[in-house]
Amino acid sequence: MPIIKIRDVNINYKVVGDQGPWLTLITGGRRGFTEFNAFAQKIADKGFQVLLHDRRNTGASDVMIAGQDGEEEIWADDLALLLKSLKATPAYIGGTSSGARLSMLVYNRHPEIVKGLVLMRITGGAFAAGRLPDNYYGQFIKAAQTGGMAAVCATEQYQERITANPDNLKRLMAMDPKDYIATMEHWLSIFKSGPIAPVLGMPEAQLKAIKVPTLVIPGNDKTHDSSGGRATQALIPGSLLFQLPIEDQDVAVLPFSAWADHEAAMATRITDFIKDIENKH
Repeated sequence: MPIIKIRDVNINYKVVGDQGPWLTLITGGRRGFTEFNAFAQKIADKGFQVLLHDRRNTGASDVMIAGQDGEEEIWADDLALLLKSLKATPAYIGGTSSGARLSMLVYNRHPEIVKGLVLMRITGGAFAAGRLPDNYYGQFIKAAQTGGMAAVCATEQYQERITANPDNLKRLMAMDPKDYIATMEHWLSIFKSGPIAPVLGMPEAQLKAIKVPTLVIPGNDKTHDSSGGRATQALIPGSLLFQLPIEDQDVAVLPFSAWADHEAAMATRITDFIKDIENKH
């Protein structure tokens, strides 16, 4: 996979397709981009260039636990620089779960590079607010407090990042646990500082201020319940709703792979959405 250095961090990325409008797709959680490979190909086959990337601290990109901005804000700025480096701006920005939040953050921080948004599986509500802070930050803070950086590296999520990029082990083990804990606690406080619904961490005023065409595809689990997606769509001026023929499930979270049977329909709706915008310009 190609690697590009963005702000002293090696970012792993992939471009699927070689012509047409640019769309970047961002996975959820702290997962690498590979789960989007088949989905991106379905979109690229319709005449698009799809950018996939591993955000810093995910996938095969470098782990860099540092920064005064929130982690998601750092991701947004990294992505803006990546798109500019690839001469892929302006672009359509989309993602699922935390990738949907990141898409909106890119628009908030860099509106000049965003032509439209594709927001899948919106994260919000009390259940998500109760689950995600520990999943993203709390468990690793506890590991560092009890066992130092060796305990952090032994966790399942960091083992994945070390396997994908062995240099991450040296980088993590060189950190002072106190510095790691301080940064993670800082990021956790930012993550928890915003509203919890309909989008975790994003004030309604920011949703109402989105001025680019937006397509919303609601989720169907307790972390991404469909009502949150519909409420988000209602707040974004002129946005469109694409409701899949699915029902909400009484489970904490469904993997994106659970939507495999719907990828073709989503690829068609997303590309039609973008083509309509392109035809108006």
